[in-house]
Amino acid sequence: MTKKIYIFDTTLRDGEQTPRVSLSIDEKLKIAKQLKNLGVDIIEAGFPAASNGDFECVKAISKNIEGPVIVGLARALKKDIYAAWEALKYSRNPRIHTFIATSDIHMKYKLKMSRHQVLNSVYDMVKYAKELCPSVEFSPEDATRTDREFLYHVLEKAIEAGADVLNIPDTVGYTIPDEYGNLIKGIKENVKNINKVIISVHCHNDLGLAVANSLAAIKNGAEQIECAVNGLGERAGNAAMEEIVMAIRTRSDSFKCTTSINTTQIVNTSKLVSKLTGVAVQNNKAIVGINAFAHEAGIHQHGVLECSRTYEIMTPESVGLTKSSMVLGKHSGRHAFCQHLKDMGYDLNTEKLNEAFVKFKNAADRKKNISDEDIEKLICEI
Repeated sequence: MTKKIYIFDTTLRDGEQTPRVSLSIDEKLKIAKQLKNLGVDIIEAGFPAASNGDFECVKAISKNIEGPVIVGLARALKKDIYAAWEALKYSRNPRIHTFIATSDIHMKYKLKMSRHQVLNSVYDMVKYAKELCPSVEFSPEDATRTDREFLYHVLEKAIEAGADVLNIPDTVGYTIPDEYGNLIKGIKENVKNINKVIISVHCHNDLGLAVANSLAAIKNGAEQIECAVNGLGERAGNAAMEEIVMAIRTRSDSFKCTTSINTTQIVNTSKLVSKLTGVAVQNNKAIVGINAFAHEAGIHQHGVLECSRTYEIMTPESVGLTKSSMVLGKHSGRHAFCQHLKDMGYDLNTEKLNEAFVKFKNAADRKKNISDEDIEKLICEI
């Protein structure tokens, strides 16, 4: 039986924490509606206690978006948890996500709390959240730098208090795949009653390993992945939703799991988020960058024109594009050039085609981008 992986989208919460990004209620609603169309299981709508604006955004999404679980983030403080519930209570599927730091460095310098105090806070605040909301997720912040045995005790306290989901954050993007996979495995083997909850993971990309770490977690028993569209988030960002989903789909032979994502909506979602946040997607970004299905090298172009599987491990249609892109440049070959001429309506004999190709190559050595207008000019010169 294929395992279901729940996609927890935090674009509207952690994604909005991208430096210099701020979304209005209307913008958040537009993105939330598209996330529903995309098929995400859970939408983390915001951090209600952070500001009045965030509270109203979470409230609006709770009132207007049906289907996905709607989540509000809260520190392990009564005032935060109460604010989250007041914003979430209109949803048919609400969840409070509460957290507290558990690494020694965070407890000493940020919280100024002892391990005993943190353990008590975990139990008391998860229990309080559960009294308000039918579903509670708990995160031990900076879990990957937390003493392993202490982490197990923290998670047991959260389960005892009523948590439904335990999220294991790599808050500062510190871990590496084999280490993180072993952490998830260790949690499954050593935490009492772990079978009663869903194990979630939330990875940051400070070392460029957020997606790899998330996939390693799946291999070791994680059932929920927290991620963001275009990899948005604090500092270097979160695990990119589109990369995780397409890795699971493309390598189903390895992961043996599935998601509920309608992958044909990935590009539309990426474009909407980029437009509303003002954060451009890099050209060579996996899955959604404009070069992800573009080919300039002649050998690659020839292969793709004969059989797309030679150089494309997924189809552009599978993520919402209409076709691959053949980019004409100095590395392009005769096959791609000939096909482009046909697409433009030209059917040249062999002699003229050879002459046109030579002129094209010479022009490509001088210019980075060759336009259709450039090609028309050189055709006219033949």
